[in-house]
Amino acid sequence: MRIISGLLKGKSLNYIKNLNTRPLKDIVKESIFNVLKHSNHINIDIENSNVIDLYSGVGSFGIECISRGANKVIFIEQDIGATNILNKNLKKLNILHKATVKNDKIENVFKKENFKQFDILFLDPPFKDKKFTEILKVIKEKHICNKKHVVIIHREKKVEDYLKDSIDIVLAKNYGRSKIIFGTFN
Repeated sequence: MRIISGLLKGKSLNYIKNLNTRPLKDIVKESIFNVLKHSNHINIDIENSNVIDLYSGVGSFGIECISRGANKVIFIEQDIGATNILNKNLKKLNILHKATVKNDKIENVFKKENFKQFDILFLDPPFKDKKFTEILKVIKEKHICNKKHVVIIHREKKVEDYLKDSIDIVLAKNYGRSKIIFGTFN
């Protein structure tokens, strides 16, 4: 696992090998950033953006955002092993000052915190998790996004999620087993 572009390009990331987390493959990550940069459907500039990386694992998406100039990334991950590796990655890359790490369930963090003004929301829930749509509803109700924002969801291609009540889907792309959904809150 590596950083694809930006200030940290080529640096490797530590990752965890267990059944609870699955790393975001470099090819999928690169495709997401190509869409963000080149799509006519999405108008988000990663540089100086505020990002929230939910179900962040070892942080490869959020760290890639920092490498590409994001202002701040909040990582939320409940698996302590993944959180420990994430913190090691942030320290190794000397980017702790651009990151906040929360080791807890997402719903608990949203009960305690009053977040505001995110430009990019990335969700990479376990493929079997269907409760993430409830998280989307909480995010929508709390109005934590800037007017101009994007929600990116990584799912398994075969999984059918009912997202129409949660987000307006702008674009969906398949990459191998993965399906990436880009949307906004209306």
